[in-house]
Amino acid sequence: MWPTCAALLVGTGLTLHWIGREPWSEVWLDRSAARPGAIGLGFALGALGIGLPTTALVGVHWLAAVRGDAASWLGGAWRVSVALLPAALAEELVARGYILSVLARWWGWPWAIAATSLAFGALHVANPGATPESIALVTIAGVFLSAVLYATRSLYAAWAAHFAWNWTMAVAFHVAVSGLPLESPAYRYVDAGPDWATGGPWGPEAGLPAAVTMIAGSVWLFSRRGRVRRLSRSTGEQ
Repeated sequence: MWPTCAALLVGTGLTLHWIGREPWSEVWLDRSAARPGAIGLGFALGALGIGLPTTALVGVHWLAAVRGDAASWLGGAWRVSVALLPAALAEELVARGYILSVLARWWGWPWAIAATSLAFGALHVANPGATPESIALVTIAGVFLSAVLYATRSLYAAWAAHFAWNWTMAVAFHVAVSGLPLESPAYRYVDAGPDWATGGPWGPEAGLPAAVTMIAGSVWLFSRRGRVRRLSRSTGEQ
């Protein structure tokens, strides 16, 4: 997956240079966008966005713990993390990179976010167990990740949020990620409740609790974008 990321970055750079004559800041990948505060904030938002509803599902026993299929939690966590990190970057470059930048200039942010989020949902149609409900939730996730980008002006922050979201499901709870079962050493959580809440085989991100946290997080980011940006800058300076 890293070669794919490299190809996407090279393609983005060539497009910026030869077509738009624009700097990396146009796609929120410049040096200032890489500030630690923004990246840390993105990671925290992604982890909390799915961690809180998943914890609630465990608390009401709608997700049940069973034995996993391997002994080493640390080894499994490392292998899954190495796979998830470039996958999140590739999806961010495709869904919220140069295309979003151009559409935001042409149509304005609301329409650009709507269009790219719908496309983001469509990218997951071929995933195992995809349903209209799961694709709708992935579309909401696209809005949430766009809100992280909009508020922080950092694609690195959106990448961190995307990675943290998937990592929390795959490594902390060992549940399916967008319908894809990943390595689950020592333990994993399985569906033991209604699909409208647990997401069924797709995983908790397709459940109503996750939708609530994503919508709430998006509203907060859109309404407090100036404060969020200042917070991400001040945190990075500490």
